[in-house]
Amino acid sequence: MKIYFITGNKHKFLEASKIMEKYGIELRMLEASKVEIQARSLREIVLYSLALLYPKINKPVVIEDAGLFIRALNWFPGPYSSYVYETIGCRGVLKLLENVKDRYAKFRSVVGFINFKHVKLFEGEVEGMIAYRELGNKGFGFDPIFIPKGSSTTFAQMDVEEKNKYSHRAKAFEKLAKWIVYEEME
Repeated sequence: MKIYFITGNKHKFLEASKIMEKYGIELRMLEASKVEIQARSLREIVLYSLALLYPKINKPVVIEDAGLFIRALNWFPGPYSSYVYETIGCRGVLKLLENVKDRYAKFRSVVGFINFKHVKLFEGEVEGMIAYRELGNKGFGFDPIFIPKGSSTTFAQMDVEEKNKYSHRAKAFEKLAKWIVYEEME
């Protein structure tokens, strides 16, 4: 089965395709101009994007949105993570957390799938903490400052396979793959 992943982010595509190929599902990257609305919920953003793009493509499509939620910042940046990364980056987030002892954070991912008969959402989450400085040069986005629970290294210090053992995105895509294999194909 082929599914088209609408993303301009090759790192997201690589992480997702590693999960999907374990289930015999071929993920193809499709770059389409995605209008990302600002909303208070990742689910709302994904559903909007699916509704907007599926009629133009008319093939099985996947869209993913993720956010970093930091407890000490009242769960900011959350669904605004992409904008916050583009404007203040990792250094800006670390500056906001200067002298803050509570470093607890979560990464959340919502994967949306649509075809001619289904619209489904799958969620993944990983708990962890915000590092005190940027570490590592792999990955993308806030990976250099996020240490997942059960690890002593940031996502940016891990290769894709290791990151996928913890990753919010991997968990959401794993749920999608299992649904396709065990539910959708029946």
